[in-house]
Amino acid sequence: MSPIEVHAVANRVRNEFNEMPGLRLTVCQAARLWGLDPPVCESVIDVLVRAAFLRWTAAGTVARIEG
Repeated sequence: MSPIEVHAVANRVRNEFNEMPGLRLTVCQAARLWGLDPPVCESVIDVLVRAAFLRWTAAGTVARIEG
């Protein structure tokens, strides 16, 4: 997946977390939900973590940063 495609998917993921603010997912759950291979899913999550939109929880899930 190209960087442009990763950012396009990241925008879709951002919208889903905005629609469901309490959403918490593991990489495997997220990959299934969004129809992505786990490594691609991790790339998308990394984009959103670096953008300070998502964070890793102590339980190993990703969640939206509140505030």
